[in-house]
Parts: sequence; structure tokens; C-alpha cells
Amino acid sequence: MARSCNKQADEILDKNYPVLDKGFVRLVDYMGSDSRIAEAARVSYNSGKTIRDDEGLIDYLFRNAHTSPFEQVVLLFHIKMPIFVARQWVRHRTARMNEISARYSVMKEEFYLPLEEDIKGQDTKNRQASSDKPLSKELSNEVLLSLKKGQDESYKTYNSFLEKGVAREMARINLPLSLYTEVYWQMDLHNLFNFLTLRLSSHAQKEIREYALTIFSICKIVAPVATKAFEKHKLKAKTLSEMEVQTLITIIEENIEKFSNKEEIELLTKLKN
Repeated sequence: MARSCNKQADEILDKNYPVLDKGFVRLVDYMGSDSRIAEAARVSYNSGKTIRDDEGLIDYLFRNAHTSPFEQVVLLFHIKMPIFVARQWVRHRTARMNEISARYSVMKEEFYLPLEEDIKGQDTKNRQASSDKPLSKELSNEVLLSLKKGQDESYKTYNSFLEKGVAREMARINLPLSLYTEVYWQMDLHNLFNFLTLRLSSHAQKEIREYALTIFSICKIVAPVATKAFEKHKLKAKTLSEMEVQTLITIIEENIEKFSNKEEIELLTKLKN
């Protein structure tokens, strides 16, 4: 099979998708699409199958955790994000990434400032999360002013060091985590879906979730059938404990006459196995 092309994906190559106040996501390149996943699963035989057959196969593959065909699709992004977001991002070690170096480049005076309504207090139960309630307007404004002042002062010092001949690798060390950085980030679709599972969660920090939403929308264009299967069987699915599984089996068996849908019968078989 020749290179798998997707006209819709080609049309968005290098398109700037704005994220946050100064960030963006761009699809630089991609390899493969839904047809490549189906073809890889069939190992290049039986190539006369239709798009409808491909949809059923891809849904089956994802539903039954046959993940390797999804690794045949690869996406390469150019992403501009605050450093504190990038530090969360690199926890996903199944990607290949290159980041702009402040040892070689002079960093731009570009810092992230949150919206007033996004400045919240600490959650009293979750140590790593914000509470749902915004702070008072007075305190939010105080935080914003302090952030902006700190950013201005740190960049002024940084620029002053550069002008005096201080090495870039030394001048940069007091720049804050709110400074924007840029990366080239490449990941196969299987691992990208794992990334999205975590970063689209309501437990993820809002800023990285905004990037994940944008990447999710791009995945829908590059591999719409695979992304639909991911959304159906992973993103909107739930993991059950042993007790919850047994409870569900009991409910289904007691009402088995009401279940006629193929997937409902398949569910009972899956729960029992």
C-alpha cells in the first residue's frame, strides 16, 4: 500500500491552533491514517475491504485492546506552551521531543498570564489540584499584578545580563516557569491516546487540558474512525472493580431477557471472562 494520505489532514498542516494567551499547536506532519491502521491489522492481505469494513475492524481492535496497529499512525506537532506545562508534558516518555534551547537562543519576552477566573484556591482534599471556587476579585487581581511584575523584572534582569556579555546559559536561570517554550513533539497514535486519556481528565491542570483538547480535535481529522473508537471505548469508558463487575453481572443475568443488543451480550461475556 502506498503512502496513506488524508486530504482533510493535509489541509491543516502547519495551521496555527491558538491555545492559552500566547501558545499554539500546529500539526507539522503525519504518517498514516485510519486506512493504515486497518491495513496494518490485515498485514497487507485482503486489501479489497471497504471503508465500512475498516470502521468495524478499527472499532474491534480498540475494543479488544489490539493496540499495535494504532502505532502505525504517527503525528508530529509544533507546540508553544509555558514551561510549567512542558514539565508536565515530558512525563509522557513514549514521545520523541526537541525543545528550544535557552543556551543557544535568546528567549522572547513571552509569559503566560492566567485569566482572572482561573486563579483559584488550593483544594482542601486534593493536594495537587485547585478548588472549584474562584478567589475574590481583589485577591485575583493581586496575584495577576504580582505575576506580571515578577515576569517583567525577571526578563529585565535576563536582558541586562545578555547586554553585559553574561553567557545565555547563566542569564536564563532566573526566568520563571511562566515563560513560553517551543517543542517539536512526535508520538504514535496508540500512545497519543494514552496521553489524551490522562490530560483530558478533569483531574488534569486546566492549562495542559486546553492543549490536549486541541490535539484531540486534530486527531479527529487525521484518524477520525480511530479517534471515535478511542472516545467510545476509552475516553468515555469506566474502569470497574471486582465487586462492581460482579454486581453488574448479577443485574444483567437477572434481566437477561431485556438484553438483545450484540454489544450488551458481548458485555456479559466479557465481564464473566
